[in-house]
Amino acid sequence: MRRRTWTAAVLLALCAGLAPATTAQAAAPHRPGPLPLERLFDNRAVSDDRAPDVADFDGAGGSLSAQDLTAAGWTAGRGIGVDRARLTWPRSAGSGPDNVRADGQRVRVTGRGDALAFLVAGTGGDARGSGVVRYADGTRSAYTLTAPDWRTGPLATKSVALPHRNTPGGQLTEKTRLYVVTVPVRAGHRIASVELPRATGSADLHVFALSVRAATTGWTGTWAASPAGYTTVGPWADRTVRLVVHTSVGGPRVRIRLDNTFASTPVRIGSASVAVQGSGASARGKPVPLTFRGKLGTQLPAGAQAFSDPVNFRVPADTNLLVSFHLPEPVAAAPVHSQAIQGSYVSGPGDHAVEAAGSAYTSTISYWPLLTGIDVGGGPGSVVLLGDSITDGVKSTQDANRRWPNVLAARLLAQSDVPRYGVLNEGISANRVVADRYPGDGISTDTGGVSALHRLDRDVFAQTSARTVVVFQGVNDVRWGASASQIEAGLREIVERAHARGLKVVGATITPCEGESLCTAAADAERVAVNSYVRGAGSGFDGVLDFDAVVRDPARPSRMRADFDSGDHLHPGDAGLAALADSVDLRILAP
Repeated sequence: MRRRTWTAAVLLALCAGLAPATTAQAAAPHRPGPLPLERLFDNRAVSDDRAPDVADFDGAGGSLSAQDLTAAGWTAGRGIGVDRARLTWPRSAGSGPDNVRADGQRVRVTGRGDALAFLVAGTGGDARGSGVVRYADGTRSAYTLTAPDWRTGPLATKSVALPHRNTPGGQLTEKTRLYVVTVPVRAGHRIASVELPRATGSADLHVFALSVRAATTGWTGTWAASPAGYTTVGPWADRTVRLVVHTSVGGPRVRIRLDNTFASTPVRIGSASVAVQGSGASARGKPVPLTFRGKLGTQLPAGAQAFSDPVNFRVPADTNLLVSFHLPEPVAAAPVHSQAIQGSYVSGPGDHAVEAAGSAYTSTISYWPLLTGIDVGGGPGSVVLLGDSITDGVKSTQDANRRWPNVLAARLLAQSDVPRYGVLNEGISANRVVADRYPGDGISTDTGGVSALHRLDRDVFAQTSARTVVVFQGVNDVRWGASASQIEAGLREIVERAHARGLKVVGATITPCEGESLCTAAADAERVAVNSYVRGAGSGFDGVLDFDAVVRDPARPSRMRADFDSGDHLHPGDAGLAALADSVDLRILAP
């Protein structure tokens, strides 16, 4: 562990001849058994900009800005939803000790779930250590937790980034970061306590909050879209956004998920509704109002998400829905899924969320902002398709829902050999396995997303009732110079992490693209090598979809069949996408 700096109170105690006590000991006298996390706080990370020397997060006087946190919507005592977990930002943030330096302390945590969620940061470097989860039945399991450094950790995986670092000498314009990291636990076992890691090396691992992420029961994901970047929008103020999305499965009740991923400022949702699309922006019947924790609207802090409350509304399968939400305050930038392949609508001034008529919606957009998921009640769970532009549906017919995930969903609905799973399209155009296109922070015109490895927790593990993940990526990696060994290492990590979460993992081979400017002979050689790995027994995949074999030209395997080619030699058109979906043996999707 790193050298500690003494607080003023401890120095006074030393001068008085008393044995120094840690802040945690003063706040929590020794008692048998685990303690609530806040009783173990022994470090202060947050300072007011006017008094930065009251906190010493890193042992060198550095701290987070209370004003920056407030501007991001991270106010003391607030619940923050991230990756389907709900954590409470410490009530003492800005006024006293607000985190614990992990060193094997036992924390009172109870509940059943699929993961533990930690709100963490490292100081002195990335901090890593192993801890123990104890269950009510007397069993235990080990876990390993890594807390990226608060100053140098990756922006692609941060939950929130703040613009400043406070120091005793004044405020510096330097980004600081906080992270939510999840680790798997034994499904169905009731947790009784958690032993925090003992960090190895010189870095300190700081824990601000900890919770059990409840397993998703009674819900199936019917639609999803990945945040692909953070771009300028509108600007919108007192406008209503009406998004058109297409369901896979249906159900008797519904909820939506909104995410403010990558953001630095909060977004206020004034009201929201859901309806079946009639024509254009018009609804078939009056839209059903949605609430958030019992209120008509909600605020999304930077980096946070919110689920609407369940509402009785029969969602049809294989149908377009309208999801509307009013933005009462200015929104000039937002997380977006850029390649919707579907037109949506924005109103003139006013709250028009519950209006059936579409006359108020006077402009159109071609992307999905903020909305990342729709769940329906009941059902067998969901299949997650982790992919790039081919999964995203680029070059499929606009507004026609002919992406290969749509065709796959229709096939599942039309049969009874396997459960009729929801299909969640987590494709991002230009996405890669091992490199970020969008850096993960700030406004950018690049909407290629963070890498599959960096978005795996959010876009797969946190998805509602995920059972199986299909990994269909790699063509962008080889097109931009990645080696087969690099891609294989990334795929291996995806498999290992997904298996640790209890998911079945199906790999898909990379389709050919000769004729596209970046699909050189060298890139194709790497593609062929990756495909050999995916097909091999050593890949660890639980099943393989040989999409390469489905669409390649038998006379020239490095090129796509002409009747499947959209014309750019990289993306299949409608016929090629349908061929991919039709080639899937549906039994391979069953966990």
